[in-house]
Formats: sequence, structure tokens, C-alpha cells
Amino acid sequence: MDFVNAIILLLNYIFIPALTYGSQLALGAIFVTLIYGILRFANFATGDMMSFGTMATILFTWYFQSLGVSLGVLPTALLAIPFGIIFMIFYMLLIDKFVFKYYRHQKSPPVQFAMVSIGVMFVTQAVVRIIIGPADRRFFDGEKFIIKAREFKEMTGLNEGLALKSTQVITIFVTIVLVSLLFWFLNRTKTGKSMKAYSDNEDLALLSGIDPKKIVLVTWVIAGILATIGGALYGLDKSFKPFTYFNNMLPIFAAAIVGGIGNPFGAFLGGYVIAFSEILLTYAYKKFFMYILPVSMEPEGLVQLLSTDYKFAVSFSILVIVLLYRPSGIFKGKVL
Repeated sequence: MDFVNAIILLLNYIFIPALTYGSQLALGAIFVTLIYGILRFANFATGDMMSFGTMATILFTWYFQSLGVSLGVLPTALLAIPFGIIFMIFYMLLIDKFVFKYYRHQKSPPVQFAMVSIGVMFVTQAVVRIIIGPADRRFFDGEKFIIKAREFKEMTGLNEGLALKSTQVITIFVTIVLVSLLFWFLNRTKTGKSMKAYSDNEDLALLSGIDPKKIVLVTWVIAGILATIGGALYGLDKSFKPFTYFNNMLPIFAAAIVGGIGNPFGAFLGGYVIAFSEILLTYAYKKFFMYILPVSMEPEGLVQLLSTDYKFAVSFSILVIVLLYRPSGIFKGKVL
């Protein structure tokens, strides 16, 4: 019985949260890797673009809620996400037209693009804060439990209760479906294959008759979908605070680089590598060992390798190690 309690404890505080958080990071990392692989620059505005898409989704969610529109047991945000995506795509295309397009035509080096993206990051961050403010914002109906800890205890008679939120299940399910559709699009459709050809060799792709304007447009559309859905799922699962999305830029970039920047599948797996690493290394295992060890061997301390304050230090350390020993990532980078 104690062993089962220990497993439930790990599911509740490590496995399910890491799967959820990893799914959110994976979408952001694929965003980064698509932009890098096709448009050839590191977009440091990733976190704040996710913030912008989430902000639009929240505003539409509040609007639908004010009209009494809902999806019953499902969060109203799911109804608002498509509208948030439209606003996000429009904003990205606007930024591309008035900012990135100029530098693309000038054949600017990637470093210059990266510096420009930092400017876009600050502008986007300011726009979000002006519109919705810097405080925590909630979707109001996002935190619905499929099963609560107390109910689980009553059903099973265990000491540990398993709490499962609808947002966690939705996050994992939506991520799997979205990533599957993306990989199908890139590998099976004519446009997707054109994007891969453009990423692999731009000059040869242009000679083959591939329209670069279409490739850029489709890339930003896909990026807008990933940013909005990834950001909204993160906000539903936790809460929305603009500066939090800025902070998430480090683990998102770490996930993209660990998986092999330019490789969407590597970025997808990299999200889970970073999420599980952060949670496994900052979780206090005292209660877990109390279940599986004899009373005489029970630990006195928290049995915590790192404080939760050092969560981002884990991402940074993994990023540095990968850059030092395997710069191409777990999977070879730049293979769209």
C-alpha cells in the first residue's frame, strides 16, 4: 500500500505536471525551431509573442463569458483560441511586413535579425502590458478538476490523493494532436515539402520555382498557431502574467537547442527533457522516501537536490552542457 502511495505521489507532483509543462514548452520550442530553420534567425520575441496570443485569447474568453457562452465542462478558452490565433497571425504578419521583411531583403546576418527580434520583444511586451496590465489574469473557468484529491482518497482508501485538472488533460491531448498534424503537414503536403526544401537550400529551392513569399507567410501562420495555443494552454494550466512568458524564453530556447535547433521533432522531445529535468531536480523527495523506506531510515531533511528558486538554473545548465559537448543537440539540428 505504501508503494502505491509513493507512485501516486510521483504522478501527482512530478509525472503529470512535467508532461503538462513539457507539452507547453514543446510548442514554444517548435515555434523557435521553425523560425530558425526557415527564416534563419533566433527569435527572442518568442515568449512575448506567446503572451500576445494568450492575451487575445483571454480577452475573447471574457467576452464570451460576459455573453453567457460556454462549453460546459470544458474551458471557454477553447472557444476563444481560434480568435486569438487570428489576432496573433495578423500581429506577426504586421511585424514581419514592417520589421523583418526589410532585413530579409537586405540579406542581413542572423545576429542582426536576433537583435531586431529583441526590439520586437520589448515592443510586444509593452503592448501586452498596456492592453491587459502586468498583473495575474485568469480565465475564470479553466481550473476544473476531472478528479480531486479528496475524491480519489475516498474511492481508493489511499493516503495520497490524485488531483487531475481538465486543463492538464487538454494540454497533453491538444499538443499531441497539433504536433501530429504539423509533422503530417511538413512531411506529406506539397507546401510542407517546399518549406523543408527552402530550409535545406534556399537558392536551390528558388531555382525550383518555390515561392519564398508563400513560405514566409505559411511559416508565420504556423508560428502564430503554435504561439497562441502553447501560450493559452500555459495560462489555463497556471495563470497569465506577461513577465512569466518572458521568463519562459530560457527553457523554451533550451528545449529547442537540446533537441537540435532547426529540428521540429527534436524540439518536441526537448520540451519534455527540460520539463522533467526541472521538476525532478527541484522536487522534495522526503515524503516519497518515507513511503518506501523503513521507519529507521526515514530522512530528516527535504531530500531536495535544488530549491525551486533554481528551476531556471537547471534549464540554463542543460543548455550550456549541450552547447559545450553536443552543439547540434540530441538530434542533428537544422533538419526541418
